[in-house]
Amino acid sequence: MYKRILVPTDGSALSLQAAEAAVAFARGVGAELVAVSIAQPFPMMAAEAVAISGSAMGTEELMNQAADNVAKVAALAAAAGVPCHGMTSLAFFPHEEIINAARDQQCDLIMMASHGRHGLSKLIAGSVTQKVLADSAIPVLVLRPGAS
Repeated sequence: MYKRILVPTDGSALSLQAAEAAVAFARGVGAELVAVSIAQPFPMMAAEAVAISGSAMGTEELMNQAADNVAKVAALAAAAGVPCHGMTSLAFFPHEEIINAARDQQCDLIMMASHGRHGLSKLIAGSVTQKVLADSAIPVLVLRPGAS
């Protein structure tokens, strides 16, 4: 069935829930995981970052945060005995980087969360998940908020 599953994470509680689901799924089907976190540099995320933290982060901080996000997924996988390796990158368009990573890592499934943003937040941040769904030739399994 599936042998290698890409798990994008932004470090949010919802993406960690998706990672937990991906670990359980991978364990069940005997697959390995590739955890990826994309650091999105200024100016693309400036409005959202400033709204949340009061200031925009520098590239080094963004990459450190991405590495921490990947480490959390890798720890979940290790605790479950699921092989996992992680990767980070810096990109203005995270959805393109997710799709490229899945292709380059020969993943046969992308398993990710949807934040379910609405209104101004969706307008500013867009939906990375929606863009991945629209552009990926690789199957995408989406965990939605409130879904069980």
